[in-house]
Amino acid sequence: MIEPRFPFVVVDVAPDEADEASALLFELGAEGVEERDATTLVKGTPGRATLVASFASHDGARDAIAALSPSWGPRLEEVVGDAWRDAWKEHFRPFPLCAGIVVRPPWEAYDAKPGERVLELEPGRAFGTGLHETTSLVAAALARRADELAGRELLDVGCGSGILALVALLLGASRARAIDNDPDVIDVVRENAVRNGLAARLEVDATDVAALDGAYAAVVANIEADVLVRLAEPIAARCAPGGLLVLSGILAPQSDRVRGAYGAFDLVDAPARGEWVALVLRRSGAA
Repeated sequence: MIEPRFPFVVVDVAPDEADEASALLFELGAEGVEERDATTLVKGTPGRATLVASFASHDGARDAIAALSPSWGPRLEEVVGDAWRDAWKEHFRPFPLCAGIVVRPPWEAYDAKPGERVLELEPGRAFGTGLHETTSLVAAALARRADELAGRELLDVGCGSGILALVALLLGASRARAIDNDPDVIDVVRENAVRNGLAARLEVDATDVAALDGAYAAVVANIEADVLVRLAEPIAARCAPGGLLVLSGILAPQSDRVRGAYGAFDLVDAPARGEWVALVLRRSGAA
């Protein structure tokens, strides 16, 4: 019996190009994109973000390589057999995301300890298991301000798997609105909300942040520095006076540029993990 061979396109990009490169790979036909760097279980090329994109056919992979920048070093690799499809699940096990919250995948059992809340999460193809520093930085910032979240509404811009909106609800937020420009992740978020009994308090869709109305007591955006700068005006407009804004997906050298784009906000904190920084901001004015 001949085992199937599955093609991958592998590229090495600058960390601040990872989101753009991932989007391009999907546009070129990738069925999924894994990002590897110094912080992931499978390491990437030192100093770079390594993206591993799966394709349905070798021809599709070769066409994608031809369309990519040679500076990214695009190359074709393949895996024999199909055990790889679920291999990543071996590395996704219950772990503490922030104070009082443990994340577990549906295929792993976990008995909560006193004072712990368990978030059952299936990321699907969406970004956001909580293992990446950019996500855990925001979750920790929210946990430190749980009293402020209690009974109030939060907006999650670029929600991915919905992990941050769900964390906010577990921490006591009354409701959460989650939006993402990738319509394929919306069902993932809804399913995660249902499996945690939070569906009635979560609204999720692909609405553009610029098309939203109203203001929220807390807004989180774990995206990428260039996007945070580009969307500064509509993101800022969704944060109520005196409200909390937590921005992540920012490499340390980019923090001043992102901070400068949100001039109406006061800097409360700038926690860092590895090469990543989150900005915890407060909108000027009375709450």
